[in-house]
Amino acid sequence: MQEMSDMDAGGGVIRRVLVVDDSRLQRRILSASLQRWGFEVQEAESGDDALVLCRDDPPDLVMSDWMMPGLSGLEFCKEFRLMSRDHYGYFILLTSKSDKDEVALGLDAGADDFLTKPVNAAELRARISAGARILRMERELIEKNRLIKTTLDELQTLYDLLDSDLIEAKKLQQSLVSERYRDYGPAEVSLMLHSAGHVGGDLVGMFPISNQRIGLYGMDVSGHGISSALMTARLAGYLSSSVPEQNLALRKTASGEFVARPPSEVIANLNRLIMSEMETEHYFTLLLAEVDLASGKVIMAQAGHPYPALQRANGQVEFVGRGGLPVGLIDGAEYQQFEVTMAPGDRLLIHSDGIIECAGTSGGLLDDSGLADILRDLRQTRGMACLESLIWKLSEFAGDADFADDVSAVLLEFKPNLFPG
Repeated sequence: MQEMSDMDAGGGVIRRVLVVDDSRLQRRILSASLQRWGFEVQEAESGDDALVLCRDDPPDLVMSDWMMPGLSGLEFCKEFRLMSRDHYGYFILLTSKSDKDEVALGLDAGADDFLTKPVNAAELRARISAGARILRMERELIEKNRLIKTTLDELQTLYDLLDSDLIEAKKLQQSLVSERYRDYGPAEVSLMLHSAGHVGGDLVGMFPISNQRIGLYGMDVSGHGISSALMTARLAGYLSSSVPEQNLALRKTASGEFVARPPSEVIANLNRLIMSEMETEHYFTLLLAEVDLASGKVIMAQAGHPYPALQRANGQVEFVGRGGLPVGLIDGAEYQQFEVTMAPGDRLLIHSDGIIECAGTSGGLLDDSGLADILRDLRQTRGMACLESLIWKLSEFAGDADFADDVSAVLLEFKPNLFPG
């Protein structure tokens, strides 16, 4: 008989073999061949003894006679399959049975293969090699699964760290809108910023110009996520409410007072700044407004931002604006101003496209007409309550509170009957 090593027969995955047979002679014949081939062999004369050996030191492969007194090979196989172990154990039943029903019975019990007695050495070697291939694939799969699990655990750790950082980033971005509501006397301003993810590209704000004038803006940086949020953080400094010297919308006079630059000029300056100094593929839309609280006059310039909604005291809604190119797309772009005069009880909504481009459950977009309907429904609701109700109605329209895009808005409301005369 030709000898072979465990690397030839078992491929290194089968080292220990348990031979179970009530015939001592049959055990010796099988064990002798297996030992010559380099395997470590254990013997058991019954299924009960074999179970004890399997519990103490699980073998890689079991060769068990079918017909034995006490626990049969079939019953032993069933018990063997119920055992908990790190690696799969290959099970070969030794039998003189060749009936297909008997073979099916053995497979149902958990046997992997069969050998007909008396055992032929060449066939035995081939069956062990087949078993080794299966065990090798099983162990390779276990190792790959282990690597996958390790990788997933590492990714989960990184995700948790990133998620924690993004939560902090969201807090920082929300802090850019430190004041959500202010009563300016004749008028009130409310701000709303709702990011689609942890962080987003929308930003809204207000800043004082003089005792009777304020600035308002809404912007939307292209894209989503961290890079857009970083862009909004930088842009927030250019329209700062706390450091007027850094605010591009303000100019300091010789007397030390600050006056407003024309909104169209401010946007043009921002466009030159973005095109010449910032190496970024991002662009952004912007609506910048200068509000005269004494007269109700509002001067605005629009750079690709949605048309603001002007709602009169009687509930009528109109959309105003001149359009214009987004900032950061074309060098030398020019922007036009337009103005409206607001009366007591009127309000102006400067909003991002996340509102009018919100998709409904039927697939259609909210659009300007849908926003006008919402504003008419909320005619008696004012301030932050109006913006919160707007979000609620938007969620109802979309059928989901998690929007696909960032949602932001500035609500300017003139109080009723406060203008002199």
